[in-house]
Amino acid sequence: MSSRILMIRPCCFGYNPQTAVNNVFQKQTELDPAVVQEKALKEFDHFVALLRQKGVEVLVVEDSPDPHTPDSIFPNNWVSFHLGKLGVLYPMYAPNRRLERKKAVFRAIEQYAPRIRWIDISPHEKLDAFLEGTGSMVFDRKNSKAYACRSPRTNESLFLQICETLAFEPFIFDAVDNGTPVYHTNVLMCMGKDYVVICMEAVTKPEDKQKLLNAFEKNNKTVVEITLEQMRHFAGNMFQVFGTDEVPYLVMSQQAHDSLTPEQIDTLTSFNELLVVPLDTIETHGGGSARCMLAEVI
Repeated sequence: MSSRILMIRPCCFGYNPQTAVNNVFQKQTELDPAVVQEKALKEFDHFVALLRQKGVEVLVVEDSPDPHTPDSIFPNNWVSFHLGKLGVLYPMYAPNRRLERKKAVFRAIEQYAPRIRWIDISPHEKLDAFLEGTGSMVFDRKNSKAYACRSPRTNESLFLQICETLAFEPFIFDAVDNGTPVYHTNVLMCMGKDYVVICMEAVTKPEDKQKLLNAFEKNNKTVVEITLEQMRHFAGNMFQVFGTDEVPYLVMSQQAHDSLTPEQIDTLTSFNELLVVPLDTIETHGGGSARCMLAEVI
């Protein structure tokens, strides 16, 4: 069965000061906001076309200008889907990101995947406790495990709570870049069916490194290590999807691909074809890459 993906087509994409507080990947440029939106839209449409060309099923929902949601292109942070027609809604750090839970999106999901049973933990926003979906957590669905690094956007008790609800074994650890916690786990880690891409350089504690390596070894995962510098080019923000006849593809940005070594590329292509998309505008202004744009519908 091919992957089914929810993507939100932006109408007002741009730099978001509310998320820039703890997302070091974002950059404010001198580009006119209309130009940023136009470039982001081209990157988005090309990405969708490429996925569909490979047989990936993509549900595209058009964003609306009101309320203003500059990060709507990253739906994986506020929703995740699971076996048994289950959907989870998550508490978001930035107030303007909470507005992304729009009725039009829910209507589109309901038409696409009817009778979803929702678990809503978003009210924890009022308690300043956040867990930003598959940004905060990287799921190994095959082995029912979930990985998360602590950050202002990833509350440990909420992580443990949702793991218990979904029957995932939790693995929580610390990861830093230049002394700052890595804001999302999916920036440093990508879980494939038979491999894991991870920036072990960012994992500070030896006991955390060993715990992670033991878990990967137990599940026969080939470990592809990336450096901090590669992580800063979004080499951890990849995502494995399945196209026609369940053919696997590893989706990544052009910037991420260009940061990889020939040896890393050889290892990854031994598992799946690499699907490379130019996302420079989205990465620069939004601080997220290929994986952040994809919400997997189970």
